[in-house]
Amino acid sequence: MVYLIDILIILAGLAVIKIALISIIFYGDIRAAQRRDPAAKSFLEVVLLYQGLHALVVFRLAHIFYSMHLFFLARFLSQGARFFTGIEIHPGARIGRRFFVDHGMGVVVGETSIIGDDVLLYQGVTLGGTGIVTGKRHPTIGNNVVIGAGAKVLGNISVGDNSYIGSNAVVIKDVPPNSTVVGVPGRITRQDGKKIDVSLDHAHVLDPINQAIEELQSRLDKLEHKST
Repeated sequence: MVYLIDILIILAGLAVIKIALISIIFYGDIRAAQRRDPAAKSFLEVVLLYQGLHALVVFRLAHIFYSMHLFFLARFLSQGARFFTGIEIHPGARIGRRFFVDHGMGVVVGETSIIGDDVLLYQGVTLGGTGIVTGKRHPTIGNNVVIGAGAKVLGNISVGDNSYIGSNAVVIKDVPPNSTVVGVPGRITRQDGKKIDVSLDHAHVLDPINQAIEELQSRLDKLEHKST
């Protein structure tokens, strides 16, 4: 019985050390989650309960093994993270600072994906390839980019800084900075050339098709008014 208590104390101590190390090493990522998720009530809650952070922690470790050409071990870790979190990040991907995956279930990040700083992904996002070609075949995502739920960004394309990919959009062409993309296939609309707000309300994204229809309707109204 005494040995069992000693083992439990040791395990508890190791768990505390693990939590402390994660809190220090991933401090920026944890704070990013708190800033971008109003449901995050505390620092400890993010550390213990946010699968996006857990997947990122395992990815960082797997990426080290991948860089050492220990590919099997790297993939073993990434598949374990996928099983427990529902988030699949290939250990070959490159991810910047303050990365946050909200909810996370169904997120896939391909092997040659490059993700900048302050990027936010929602559930169901895919950063995927479009064929079986080797080399760079996945997207490059700039800084301060938000990709909405269910969006697919496919192929060796670039998404510029401060851009927003709307929910369920399918992006297969380069996206310039400070842009919003919506629809299937993705259509680009600029928001007055201004940097987007990182809070981004999904329900109020500009749709270029609706804008074009409204402009045509406005012109028709003017023509009808002149004819009368």
